[in-house]
Amino acid sequence: MSRQGGRGTESKKMNSELFTLTYGALVTQLCKDYENDDDVNKQLDKMGYNIGVRLIEDFLARSSVGRCHDFRETADVIAKIAFKMYLGITPSITNWSPGGDEFSLILENNPLVDFVELPDNHSTLIYSNLLCGVLRGALEMVQMAVDVKFVQDTLKGDSVTEIRMKFIRRIEDNLPAGEE
Repeated sequence: MSRQGGRGTESKKMNSELFTLTYGALVTQLCKDYENDDDVNKQLDKMGYNIGVRLIEDFLARSSVGRCHDFRETADVIAKIAFKMYLGITPSITNWSPGGDEFSLILENNPLVDFVELPDNHSTLIYSNLLCGVLRGALEMVQMAVDVKFVQDTLKGDSVTEIRMKFIRRIEDNLPAGEE
């Protein structure tokens, strides 16, 4: 008789570890290819943006989420559904601006940084900057221009990882003349 009971959890843990290690190899290679951390940070953001542009279709198909009516609803969908679906974590939403156009995602546990220590010569590297690009790219595809950046990072000695998101504007669909 074979034991099937714990196989699903074990498989997810292995997939998560493989993803984490593969991501680490990617960041390591970028650090070798580019002269400074700022260039690596830009490349991670650019790669994340391209992933987000493509990932949004998968997210919308798998989650059955409809159009969000405001930025608060968008924040809830990102934290409670998207992060859970793709990274297996649920960040908390805090630090709303008085105007409701800016908030923070607090990640108690960032799965991308498992097994990672930043070398002293990479103190300005934003190791998980790919996440900012993914969020920016995905939201742009649903007509939301946002600014996304890391404010705190456990890899740099902070107690939590904090991603700050600011709504910039709604992007209007540019349909060709005569098409509605």
